[in-house]
Amino acid sequence: MTTIEFFFDYSSPWTYYAFDRVEDFCAKNNAELIWKPFLVGGVFNKVNPSVYLRRENPVPPKDAYYQKDMVDWGLFQGIKMIKPSIFPLNSVKALRGAFVAIEEGSISAYSRACFEAYWCHDKDLSQEDVLREIVTSAGMDADNFFTQIGDDRIKKKLFETTDEVIERGGFGSPTFFLNKTDMYFGNDRLELMQAAIDRSKAA
Repeated sequence: MTTIEFFFDYSSPWTYYAFDRVEDFCAKNNAELIWKPFLVGGVFNKVNPSVYLRRENPVPPKDAYYQKDMVDWGLFQGIKMIKPSIFPLNSVKALRGAFVAIEEGSISAYSRACFEAYWCHDKDLSQEDVLREIVTSAGMDADNFFTQIGDDRIKKKLFETTDEVIERGGFGSPTFFLNKTDMYFGNDRLELMQAAIDRSKAA
């Protein structure tokens, strides 16, 4: 069976766009979707510090196109994304919560609520009241959620996936692995993954 590992962080707008399409993509290809929350800031710190340099020394034409590209994708996918008042986002608690949601079978609803809260409604995912609202909307027990995200077992999982994506050559979010070894980066790479799947079927 085809497998697609989806390494994601809620703090990335491009990952929101990827999330919005990846489940339908997997369903279309009868592929198993493996959710891998990770801390993209940890990856930037270890292997991709150029992200911080770019923020400190922006290139105006590139940034103008970046904004246009983001709007174009939003129009294409029907997502009205805003510029959050808090950026970058401290997504640690929300990402720990993603592991709880995976274990409870609520990761899709939980993730959509996280992405929409931050990227559409300007809500800070680091705040407990915001997370409590998200968890409740996803049909999860809030008290259990907060107990779990404070547990060392869950904390360890986030460190492990962050280290894992680095070890496998990743440098940002979203990162995909098709059948364990074929890596793709970016929301606009689903078409390339489709082409790879189609080639494998034709071989």
